[in-house]
Amino acid sequence: MKRLVVSCLVMGMTFNIQAQQYWKKNAGKTAKVILTDSKTNEKMVDKGTVKFEKMDQPKETDACIFVDPDFKYQKLIGIGGAITDASAETFYKMPKAKQKEIIEAYYGKNGLRYTVVRTNMNSCDFSSDSYTYVEDNDKSLKSFNIAHDEKYKIPMIKEAKQLVGKDFTFYFSPWSPPAWMKSNKSMVKGGRLENDFYQTWADYYIKFIKEYEKRGINVWGLTVQNEPMATQTWESCIYTAQEEGEFLKSNLGPTLWKNGFKDKKVMIWDHNRDLIYQRATTTLSDPETSKYASGIGYHWYETWNNKTPLFDNLEETQRAFPDKFLAFTEGCKEQFDLSKIYDVKLGELYGRNMLNDFNKGTALWTDWNVLLDETGGPNHVGNFCFAPIIANTKTGEIHYTYEYYYIGHVSRFIKPNAVRIGSSSNRVALTATTFMNQNGQLVTVIMNDSDNDIDTNLWIEGMAAKLKAPAHSIQTVIL
Repeated sequence: MKRLVVSCLVMGMTFNIQAQQYWKKNAGKTAKVILTDSKTNEKMVDKGTVKFEKMDQPKETDACIFVDPDFKYQKLIGIGGAITDASAETFYKMPKAKQKEIIEAYYGKNGLRYTVVRTNMNSCDFSSDSYTYVEDNDKSLKSFNIAHDEKYKIPMIKEAKQLVGKDFTFYFSPWSPPAWMKSNKSMVKGGRLENDFYQTWADYYIKFIKEYEKRGINVWGLTVQNEPMATQTWESCIYTAQEEGEFLKSNLGPTLWKNGFKDKKVMIWDHNRDLIYQRATTTLSDPETSKYASGIGYHWYETWNNKTPLFDNLEETQRAFPDKFLAFTEGCKEQFDLSKIYDVKLGELYGRNMLNDFNKGTALWTDWNVLLDETGGPNHVGNFCFAPIIANTKTGEIHYTYEYYYIGHVSRFIKPNAVRIGSSSNRVALTATTFMNQNGQLVTVIMNDSDNDIDTNLWIEGMAAKLKAPAHSIQTVIL
């Protein structure tokens, strides 16, 4: 009996027909291979093509990546990173020619082809100072002014937007309300939003959206609060799941809709995978709250307390809320050390997280700072970190880390609106994911983070291509 095709309704009949025609046309032919190999120091090198040949039942001794185009899952919204104050300040400290190189390295056709930008509303740790957009105790918000952002952040975001074009996807997150709205009267070290300021704070988001859109930066979405369970030495604000839900239901959601912003994608949580299921099931248990939320954001920092990332929590959350998208909103390697910027482990951190996140249902993937300086900053609280590109503002040098290339193996070839399709690996050392672009093109990304070279097969419906997966490598196979 012929198998039933499982497909997402959001894809539409046209997509399915194109995909089937593409695969029928290319089955048994050749696929292009792009490889990054730490042993040979090759970075995203075109290794030519591999041929698909008949291979019925694989043996247990055959290392394989199995792909089945009949099974289709989430649609990709996009991949990108955050243009923070630190990223933008570093960018404009570089010579003009280097600025052009950096912006094109991320958003250009020959770069990572990022389409997503996140930024901070009010200051965050990756700002040179602590700031807001209003004067103290201005409850009417009449003094609201984003002049601070017009110096660095907004110009860089506009440069990115110009290169991306129609697929540009921009969202923002607050780290803290102004100190006078909070229980601890400080933007740092946690504290809570005072009940009396729930509506004032909701109005603040509206002001921010309007000011950015006046400047030609369309706001696609927002998160309610960055890391709402973290009391940090930098800007932070605590919400329980119930408090976040109440703020969204009674203030932020209705205020967005009343101001004509019903189309803005609101993401709850925006913190680690460890509590994502509890937060989602609690905050979204009320239908009147849930109707205002489009997605559930998360970070990867639960690995501080757990040796293994909690990827399964994503799958369980997606299963519970199939109408909400999962969004990876932030992650980076902390404890910056300039001597380690060429360590392949930086790339493998990204590869491991990206591939597993997508396999568990993630639709939006956003790295943290797109650019930092030679100190891993600037950062006004000393929380220095790595970024895919490090720019030395003293010498004008640009350093591309393995983070950059490992991200690129996904973002360069898997396009917005691509759909993840069924795939699995029969070797622990091989992590892989597969997406189908809108024209039916199949893109499989395979990472080997072990110390051993592995000969493997990319197996698709009785046809297989023989591949070499060198130790500590990542490759993209395009069919």
